[in-house]
Amino acid sequence: MSVDVDGLEVFQQQRGRMFGIAYRILGTATDAEEVLQDAWLRWQAIDRSRVDDPAAYLAKTVTNLCLTRLTTARARRETYVGEWLPEPVLTDPRLDDLGPLEVVAERESVSMALLMLLERLSPAERAAYVLREAFGYSHREVAELIGTTEANARQLHSRARRRVAAETPPRRVDPGRWRQLVERFIAAAQLGDIAGLEALLAEDVVSRADGGGKVVAARNPVIGRQKVARYLIGALEKFGAGVVPGFAEVNGEPAVVAVGPDGVRAVCFLRFDDQDRLVALELAMNPDKLSFTERQLSRIGGLSSLGW
Repeated sequence: MSVDVDGLEVFQQQRGRMFGIAYRILGTATDAEEVLQDAWLRWQAIDRSRVDDPAAYLAKTVTNLCLTRLTTARARRETYVGEWLPEPVLTDPRLDDLGPLEVVAERESVSMALLMLLERLSPAERAAYVLREAFGYSHREVAELIGTTEANARQLHSRARRRVAAETPPRRVDPGRWRQLVERFIAAAQLGDIAGLEALLAEDVVSRADGGGKVVAARNPVIGRQKVARYLIGALEKFGAGVVPGFAEVNGEPAVVAVGPDGVRAVCFLRFDDQDRLVALELAMNPDKLSFTERQLSRIGGLSSLGW
């Protein structure tokens, strides 16, 4: 089959924006890649001489594919085993999968905390929020992309923004300070020092693990200082042999990437309060959700190349 070089070039030029839209709306890199494959098939099939604005056409195609897929994804998540977390994506400067992440707002738009909040929105609200907040589309443009009126697009965005603002995630700690706290946390956990670990945890700390039924992981949130400390130490004793923790930027924030002999075992997000106590811990452990991270690491030479 011959390849339309001009059509491919235009598609590739828009690829970063399309993937960024799809990932933020869907919360998984795997689904975002599949959406882009479907968009490419549609782009090949149309008479492109009749497309006045390829960027707008492709953005609309991706958005509508995402809205369709999000509806079925919600149904799948109802039967998902255990906690569901978004799929982690490395945001190392050498990788451009999610488009520009040069300012705080751009980094916040892919944070794990925000993606988890977006899960509580309706598909249309989520699309309107992503297109407006992360990509700066006007309300009129958002309406065109999701197929509604400008007034409704404005209302969808307003509702979504209020819901997100009402649940502000914990503050971001300076990366250097974050690393110091995490190194203390890891050391206490590896030593089995329950008292030392508890001293680093907030009283109401919450740990969520997404194993998807593919690996052993708590199927419900673990809540409270003592329960979380014992859970983490017990998990390390059982499954920590040969696992090396490393530091990387994931979803625009520092995270721990745990690598074993067979590849990435987990990506861990740790959030601290203003007293440097750990308040939230999210563990992405489902192997299916780590495959994209694996491929990203292979593109940049592995975890040792990250320079943390």
